[in-house]
Amino acid sequence: MESRLSGKLAIITGAGRGIGQAVALRLAREGADIVVADINRETAEETARDVHALGRRAQAQPMNVACVAEIQTMVDRTVADFGRIDILVNAAGIAQTTPFLDLTEQEWDRVLDVNLKGTVFCMQAVARQMIRQVPQEVIAQGRAERSYGKIVNFSSISGRRGRSVQMAYAASKAAIISVTQSAALALSPYNINVNAVCPGVIPTPMWEQIDRDRSRIMGVQPGDAMKAFIEKVPLLRAGSTEDVAGAVAFLCSADADYITGQTLNVDGGFEMN
Repeated sequence: MESRLSGKLAIITGAGRGIGQAVALRLAREGADIVVADINRETAEETARDVHALGRRAQAQPMNVACVAEIQTMVDRTVADFGRIDILVNAAGIAQTTPFLDLTEQEWDRVLDVNLKGTVFCMQAVARQMIRQVPQEVIAQGRAERSYGKIVNFSSISGRRGRSVQMAYAASKAAIISVTQSAALALSPYNINVNAVCPGVIPTPMWEQIDRDRSRIMGVQPGDAMKAFIEKVPLLRAGSTEDVAGAVAFLCSADADYITGQTLNVDGGFEMN
């Protein structure tokens, strides 16, 4: 595979399993060294070992993206150990499936803290470091001719329209689209590209939990909720983690240097906006 990311250092949050893990391995295959940031130490270390087996440097950093202090510690350690940060992929996230009238304050806060707050403050901490890496003459000019960093956030098809039994999750993912645009504007003088992806139905541990919860709420058999979603996909299949990882790799590469503030659906046509 072409080494589009050779010499780059990428932080991937939520890379211990699921789509985040697939992204970590895809970016490693394309030449990047990887910091695996995940709340689960065991799965983070497992992904780091897999990255190392691909011939890339890897480091597992257990941390909670809902804690700003832990985010900063993770960034500081990355810079101390690797010297720079070129890519950030905010893949960490949680889902909550609860009917609107049963939604609690605690559930709302937990989902928004991880999905939205975590994304915003990971962007902020990493962007500050990326800006430090921009030559002073470029900063003085107020514009850059080439990219000095790539940030990719994770929204969802649930962020494209409401969800009666996933209000907090849908709200957090809709907000990701907005903060992606705001960060793209704020970081445009440094040509730090900020984009997002909206995965569709991707069989992962998170989607399996969503299916179990929705099936229970709807009174149907496990698997039926996911099947109902897949039947609405124009390409007539669920996606794979590699489908999403490929889109993320593109947005992290020089091929996407003139793309910023955009949110790309990776969903087989489920949403077309």
